[in-house]
Amino acid sequence: MSLFSRLVVTTLPLVPKLIVGRVAAPYVAGETLDEAVAVIRKLNADGAEATMDVLGEEVTVEAKALAAVDEYLRALEAIRGHRLRCNVSLKPTQLGLKLGEGFCRDNVERLVKVAVEDDNFLRLDMEDHTCTDATLRVYRHLHERYPGRRNGTVGVVFQAYMRRTLHDVAELPERDANVRLCKGIYIEPRAIAWKGYDVVRRAYVAALEKLFRRDVYVGIATHDEYLVCAAVELIDRLGIDRDRYEFQMLLGVDPQLRRILIDAGHRLRVYVPYGRDWYLYSMRRLRENPEVAGHVMRAMLRRSAA
Repeated sequence: MSLFSRLVVTTLPLVPKLIVGRVAAPYVAGETLDEAVAVIRKLNADGAEATMDVLGEEVTVEAKALAAVDEYLRALEAIRGHRLRCNVSLKPTQLGLKLGEGFCRDNVERLVKVAVEDDNFLRLDMEDHTCTDATLRVYRHLHERYPGRRNGTVGVVFQAYMRRTLHDVAELPERDANVRLCKGIYIEPRAIAWKGYDVVRRAYVAALEKLFRRDVYVGIATHDEYLVCAAVELIDRLGIDRDRYEFQMLLGVDPQLRRILIDAGHRLRVYVPYGRDWYLYSMRRLRENPEVAGHVMRAMLRRSAA
């Protein structure tokens, strides 16, 4: 961690919320569902699909978890009503994983049933390593209960920097598995996670190739142009059909690369988060990722000087 990034993390609580909001604005659709719908309609018009995410995690109060379920039901209704090219992604701890695996599974299943009725899709996000096994159990349970769609009705996320990922790829269901592959965002111990920028890149490419060879539908989630290039090379070399993968990017990050991929004929999906928890979410992510915090602060200083 650089000295500047360490200083930024230490002083983050002193940064006014208004300033954090201005910096975060391009990356969060807003606080309301209507704001998220407006953003997604623009993305759809521009040739991109979307994943809607209601911000929130680490819920330890049952009523708050049930409120999150209700908000996701509203989101699915809005997707259907506005005919958006969009699915949903959620964090298991937001729906009560820390309150009990069965409670969380039941909450997720309520949403999966609606997604099935709408011929839509739901993805379980992956959080830190304390949640991995439980998240995968919930995924396998729901994947088995709701089969039928070529690319699955329920998907999950693998983090390339986790040492277990190649093993987890091998343990996926035989048919219709759907995985978003990302580098990984949480600060994990070296004993369970690969360290080093180039090492994590190598782990990502290895996991992507194994997913392709197992005929898994893959959401290639990265803004790293090296990895985009490596993915395109694998797609070409292995003869992967265009309907067996998509690229995924975060809202507000590298729209030029997004445009390049769409123009090249690749399916691309943009992750669109919204909700009242934007501030706590942003601050938590910045604390967990000091180098990102440094980049955000530099961006803020550049904007202030402009």
